[in-house]
Amino acid sequence: MTQTEGGMSSVEYIQHHLHNLSIGEGFWTFHLDTFFFAAFLAFLFGWVAKKVGDNLDPNKPPTGLQNLLEIILEFVEKQVKDAFVGYNPLIGPLAFTLFIWILLMNAMDLLPVDLLPLLAQQAHLDYLKVVPTANLDTPLALAGSIFVLIIFFNIKTKGGIGFIKMFLFHPFSANNIIAKIILIPVNIVMTTVEELAKPVSMGLRLFGNMFAGELIFILIALLPWWIQFLPGGIWAIFHVLIITLQAFIFMLLTIVYLSLAHQSMEEEH
Repeated sequence: MTQTEGGMSSVEYIQHHLHNLSIGEGFWTFHLDTFFFAAFLAFLFGWVAKKVGDNLDPNKPPTGLQNLLEIILEFVEKQVKDAFVGYNPLIGPLAFTLFIWILLMNAMDLLPVDLLPLLAQQAHLDYLKVVPTANLDTPLALAGSIFVLIIFFNIKTKGGIGFIKMFLFHPFSANNIIAKIILIPVNIVMTTVEELAKPVSMGLRLFGNMFAGELIFILIALLPWWIQFLPGGIWAIFHVLIITLQAFIFMLLTIVYLSLAHQSMEEEH
């Protein structure tokens, strides 16, 4: 088994980098590093957006960061117009925020693997995992928040009775009352699975891609330093596409699922 420069075996090195700075045990474990980096990037995004907003001048063409943000905003607006049926003033800002925030969290994977953990060790912190989306808690928390909105807008659009009917008479329906009653248990199971699959698939897709990307960077870091540059550079370039694509997919699925939640029972059929 190979040894790293710090004296750890390869397995110990990988386990060390995949271990969170945490407090608590079991279900009540709280990952301090995941929360810190997610909150810091959210604050950074908000601060930059406010600075850009404060400096807006309608008499001057946009430049620099303002121009970049406007390009992203126009791109997100196009996705909302194409994928969202109807109008809701929340959807555009929500989609834009999700895309930028997830992209920033994913981009932490592009930092050198040992950079921040080594700095953390100087502060007597044994562990530090810097990619929030490579921790299952973050993607599932984001997806869970979207799931709450899906339920809210389903009830708001269809009403409480209509929401219950969705479970009783969807996806299979029949004109005969007896057939309808017989199909109710099947419909409840099918619709429940269909609805729960939305946040689970969103969260697991984001987590799986980011965890795999982080693991590949860690494996590359185990190579001799004079070999790391070529595979590391190639994977970093490819990974830029992955982190952007995953942010885009999460944003797009959010728009689509919330659009479906805004449809009435008649529109769905």
